[in-house]
Amino acid sequence: MTPEELRTKVENALEEIRPFLQSDGGDISLVSIDDDNLVKVKLEGTCVGCSVNQMTLKSGVEMTIKKHAPQIEKVVNIS
Repeated sequence: MTPEELRTKVENALEEIRPFLQSDGGDISLVSIDDDNLVKVKLEGTCVGCSVNQMTLKSGVEMTIKKHAPQIEKVVNIS
């Protein structure tokens, strides 16, 4: 899979989860996908500083991204 195809799959995963974040006044953007299959995202809006965001990142975002792109190892939030 090319880096472009992988990026498209990750973006599609974020599109799937974005409405749930936006309904709470937050959002998410893709920062980068590293060579070691580490995805960096940035939580925005009310997601910043939210006590639930680590759980959201793991159970929601990471799970959805891995469903679209199983080769992804980990998803981290950078602020």
